[in-house]
Amino acid sequence: MTTFKEIRGTAVQSVSSDPTNPEAGQIWYNNSIGVLKGYQLAAAAWASGGNLATARRQLGGAGTQTAALGFTGQISTGLTAATEEYDGSAWTGGGNVGTSRRVLGSCGTQTAGLGFGGFIGGGTTATEEYDGSAWAAGGNLGTALYSLGGAGTQTTGLAFGSQAILATTEEYDGSSWTAGGNLNTARGNLAGAGTQTAGLAIGGNVSGTLQSATEEYNGTSWTAGGSLATARSALAGAGIQTAALGFGGYVSPYNQTEAYDGSSWTAGGNMITGRGVLAGAGTQTAGLGFGGYSGIIQNATEEYTGSALAVKTITTSTS
Repeated sequence: MTTFKEIRGTAVQSVSSDPTNPEAGQIWYNNSIGVLKGYQLAAAAWASGGNLATARRQLGGAGTQTAALGFTGQISTGLTAATEEYDGSAWTGGGNVGTSRRVLGSCGTQTAGLGFGGFIGGGTTATEEYDGSAWAAGGNLGTALYSLGGAGTQTTGLAFGSQAILATTEEYDGSSWTAGGNLNTARGNLAGAGTQTAGLAIGGNVSGTLQSATEEYNGTSWTAGGSLATARSALAGAGIQTAALGFGGYVSPYNQTEAYDGSSWTAGGNMITGRGVLAGAGTQTAGLGFGGYSGIIQNATEEYTGSALAVKTITTSTS
């Protein structure tokens, strides 16, 4: 009978504990627990996190999966000024924003967040900066933008697009906004990711028509990137230009996730609760989605783990 050794050129190693630095495809038998294991690619998936204290949609988001910021948005009774901070398991209250609004742009970190534009009965140019405890006014946008995309940091921010169907791009230096290169496709309700000099504009809509277009920004101009597999609007984005996530949004069944590698999008794990007008934060391998609307205003938070090599049990002992 042909043996594994004859096929693969080596026998499965029997060890008393899992190796500390396994190689992709490596298989071993853990004799202390009687289990055959391997180091292989684990599928990307979403898992439930701690709920927002205040359910909201059309909110701003920033930060990472374990240190995120959620602020403003629409609640059942109108607009909210509430800010919440996430520690990887639970949300706690932060300082209120000065100007309540919805469908704003956002970027930065939990201790250096930026919120800009948005809608308050009309578009606004207001910008606010968060220091981890309180918000302060920053420099106003040159153009009132809402349902826009955002990327970058508090001192190198990027704002682009608008539900007013604008191609406008503006760059922030920590005190004032200046004009950047226009989007090739003017649109609103789009998502953003990346930095001021390596930004990403994802999806959106133009007069009700869902968009699949992705554009990449180099600090001066936008160029076409790979299109989403599924056109959608009101989605969330996370990550960087060469390793981004786009998830949720208004296209049935509202739970789809796609991952971008700098040239093309591929399917990721579906969200547990499909929704649109949600906020996103984090990276392609450690993303965060929270709030939004799925027929009801959501407080649900979900944490994303991208596909990655991991130790997997192949068989268990029958003894």
